[in-house]
Amino acid sequence: MIDVRMLSKAYADLRRGQVLALDNVSFEAHPGQIYGLLGPNGAGKTTAMRILGTVLEPTSGTARVAGFDCVTQPELVRHQIGYISDNTAIYDRMTAAEMVEYFGRLYGMGEEELHDRMELLFERLQMQEIRDVLGAKMSTGMRQKVSIARAIVHDPPVLIFDEATTGLDVLVARALLDAVAELRGQGKCIIFSTHIMREVERLCDRIAIMHRGRILAEGTLEELREKHQENDLEELFFRLIRDQEARQPACA
Repeated sequence: MIDVRMLSKAYADLRRGQVLALDNVSFEAHPGQIYGLLGPNGAGKTTAMRILGTVLEPTSGTARVAGFDCVTQPELVRHQIGYISDNTAIYDRMTAAEMVEYFGRLYGMGEEELHDRMELLFERLQMQEIRDVLGAKMSTGMRQKVSIARAIVHDPPVLIFDEATTGLDVLVARALLDAVAELRGQGKCIIFSTHIMREVERLCDRIAIMHRGRILAEGTLEELREKHQENDLEELFFRLIRDQEARQPACA
């Protein structure tokens, strides 16, 4: 469903020259699976997500979603994905229902199909009570629910969650994680970016630990624990990063 091969993204920096935000990253994710990208800020997670979302073009390598190339077939890719981040914009002067309907129409959904889909989503995400609430009056939790609903209104097979729980209180974050798990149960292919260990341990079927644009380790939680002889994910994570820093102290 998602196939990333030798993906690199370089930026020009006046002080440091060429900076690699992604350095030959490869991974694949499949339907009914949550693939976690775990790493600190600046690890390259969001860069990878934006390439998959067709917002950025890679410097080299390939990224394909549902068989479509993210560079040469961006329109087809966008119909296959729903993108949710921690800073998705909400229109202040539109209600929750108006926003979800607007995005459904952008995806070319017919009136009856869109109506039925919205009723299903508003019930499933417990949004009936905020249907007519304007974006300007929404809480952070309400805004995130709307972000999810409009991202999945066209029922895409692939979902991208980029640090989606950042800034949420514990109850709203828990509800979002429950929604992600439910979507996996519906057969969705999900990429889940985070720096929070417990989210990875709870949700992800496979994990890629990233640092400075590279994948340092990849596998299931059990595979990573066995390979690195460490049961504590947090300790495993920090050990990998310390070892990488020791080998490449000059890279930034």
